[in-house]
Amino acid sequence: MTTQIRAIAPALIALVACLALSACSGGGGEGEHASDSEHAAATSSSAGLPAGHVSAGEQLASTKGEATGQSCVDCHGSEGNAPIDATYPKLGGQYADYIGHALQQYRNGQRDHALMSSQARNLTDQQIADLAAYFSSRDSQLRDLHGVH
Repeated sequence: MTTQIRAIAPALIALVACLALSACSGGGGEGEHASDSEHAAATSSSAGLPAGHVSAGEQLASTKGEATGQSCVDCHGSEGNAPIDATYPKLGGQYADYIGHALQQYRNGQRDHALMSSQARNLTDQQIADLAAYFSSRDSQLRDLHGVH
């Protein structure tokens, strides 16, 4: 290997790694959130869900459920970022697959919560995918525990 190739090899490896990570995460840079109401989420899902549609999810997030009389945004707040209770999670910007898995688990009885289990019980896979697409497309206010003592 020549000296020039050895000098640029680490940069090329880093570039390829960044491209691979970007492809896996769907890009995800700031300003890339769905603004088109017909935007569909990625077609592959570790939850086995169909492609979700942001506009359908946005409408569904404001629809009152028969089981509780509440909508998603009634408890999780506008765009999923203002929960009415500190124990309720922020959903805005969360990974779509995470939301999809959680809703499937509430629906199937693998997770139990007084409100969420009944809210999710009658959701179809498409509705779960749409909700996941919507909330994942919102700006994130998620924070890790870095610096928390």
